[in-house]
Amino acid sequence: MTSTARAARARPDGGARPDAKAEILAALDARTDATPRYLQLASALRRAIQRGVFRADEALASERDLSAWTGFARITVRHAIEVLLREGILVRRQGSGTFVTRRIEQPLSVLASFSEEMSTRGRRAGSIWLSKEAARVSPAEALALGLGPHETVVRLSRVRTADDEPLAIETAAVPTWALAGPDAVGVSLYAALAAAGCRPVRGVQRLQASLATAEEARLLAVEPGCAILRIERRAFLADGRPVELTVSAYRGDRYDFVATLRATDQDGG
Repeated sequence: MTSTARAARARPDGGARPDAKAEILAALDARTDATPRYLQLASALRRAIQRGVFRADEALASERDLSAWTGFARITVRHAIEVLLREGILVRRQGSGTFVTRRIEQPLSVLASFSEEMSTRGRRAGSIWLSKEAARVSPAEALALGLGPHETVVRLSRVRTADDEPLAIETAAVPTWALAGPDAVGVSLYAALAAAGCRPVRGVQRLQASLATAEEARLLAVEPGCAILRIERRAFLADGRPVELTVSAYRGDRYDFVATLRATDQDGG
């Protein structure tokens, strides 16, 4: 058995785990349709990951092993893996191999800073600053923040990290009446706003699926064209004044944004 296969079967808690080869073959044997082989294998691998055969941050079995187990050509195996790479289920690490991603679920119903979200998950939030400035408001910022065309904002652009892993690119604009200046912000913008008595209490977010540009890919350490989530957030004080406009690009292979849904009181189906 290869070291990759042994890693796939080992569990940190020492308990038994379904055999990777057996699990994948069972999933393939259950298929009775005419779906292309690479899609069948992608489905089998997806199922194996969901069942914990391959866990977050673990290496996937190699292309050679998967080809030997299934009898599929290496090119077929490669196409199957590429499907899961595009879905963000797998990620390639230069010089190390292909790994199962560790995804973060972020609730859409909670207004919290990136730093607060990472802290609740036991991860260390950080920033790689791209720019900090006090500048004249842009037309889009003026519209979102209810400012005049000659007013100024504190504009903050940075890569947000968790345990030193880049997860998002974030550009925030805040009216200068809410912050003393760019240097008032350390790790957390919301901590700085709270210290100034301007912590937002309500927000509106808009999400859009997109693909990473070459520059975004470089900053987030992903391949160009990988899936990202573009998010625009406007946040407001208790008196209704807008205090924050943040535009972010989150790695699609790390984030799931989750919303809680409730039925209305209306009768009928």
